[in-house]
Amino acid sequence: MSHTADHLSFFNFDGTMMTKQIPCAISCVVATGLAVAISIPQSLQAAEDSAKPTVVEIADGAISLEAPAEWKKTKPASRIVEVEFAIPKVEGDSADGRLTIMQAGGSVEDNISRWIGQFSQPDKGSTRERAVISEKEIAGQTVHLVDISGNYADRRGPFAPAVQRDNYRMLAAIVVTTDHGQQFIKLYGPRKTISANEKAFQKFVNSLTVE
Repeated sequence: MSHTADHLSFFNFDGTMMTKQIPCAISCVVATGLAVAISIPQSLQAAEDSAKPTVVEIADGAISLEAPAEWKKTKPASRIVEVEFAIPKVEGDSADGRLTIMQAGGSVEDNISRWIGQFSQPDKGSTRERAVISEKEIAGQTVHLVDISGNYADRRGPFAPAVQRDNYRMLAAIVVTTDHGQQFIKLYGPRKTISANEKAFQKFVNSLTVE
């Protein structure tokens, strides 16, 4: 039985070069090993790139935030929305969550009251009494935080009809900036999906930087 052979060159200790024949099987293993060694770092780099957060810039780049890589940036469903993300649903939920960012006017209290009015309670209780409202400072700006749960009247535009969504939750932040108006960040969707992304939302808001 005959085997094809390749040549392997190496240097002796005295500096002279020697060439020997080696079976093709061995050279193929060496070549394959080199290919794998090269491809592994490339795969790791691709995985690392996919795990990087998405930088979101608004107000002509003066305001930025970092969104988790798992959130998928999508085309805004409404013209008044500047940035939109789909938040992958968790097991047991029927729909993805939705995060929107937009600039708008009106007082902080009026906007929070409007959000509260979009929710109703299955037991006919008070949504306002159950809403969690707080305030903090991030990047030198005042941020009003809102957490509301219940049955949600989902309206995807100013003139769109409302669709009833049972057992929903909303996490929202109103960023009152010194030079760039009020920025509204709103995450809502099925309660389990939003609860699973609560820490990610907090991290997203806390990543706020303002020039």
